[in-house]
Amino acid sequence: METFHHKPIKRFILDGNIYDDSAILRLKTEYIRLLVSEMRISGYVPRFDIDPDFTIVYNEKAEIFEFKLSIYGIYIGKKKTEWIIGLDGTKVIYTQKSKSKEFLQDQV
Repeated sequence: METFHHKPIKRFILDGNIYDDSAILRLKTEYIRLLVSEMRISGYVPRFDIDPDFTIVYNEKAEIFEFKLSIYGIYIGKKKTEWIIGLDGTKVIYTQKSKSKEFLQDQV
């Protein structure tokens, strides 16, 4: 059995500006999804036991909200990201199994 919990942890960062305070929660969710997608493309999966860091500061002069988002992940390889969602401590979280090709062909 392969263990992932002793692998080095990498931080993925996204920062930028939000112009409308009513969009902060929606954009935070979208930015987390975007950063996780970027991680997975690179062969990384998120560590769910380490919460994402999202900091936001209002810049009065520019009248914008400046944010920084950090998500932590480990490298498992691009192939394995197809069937592993992430890790929670020492527990691997797998994707839901899809139906086999044989079953799908029998249904046609």
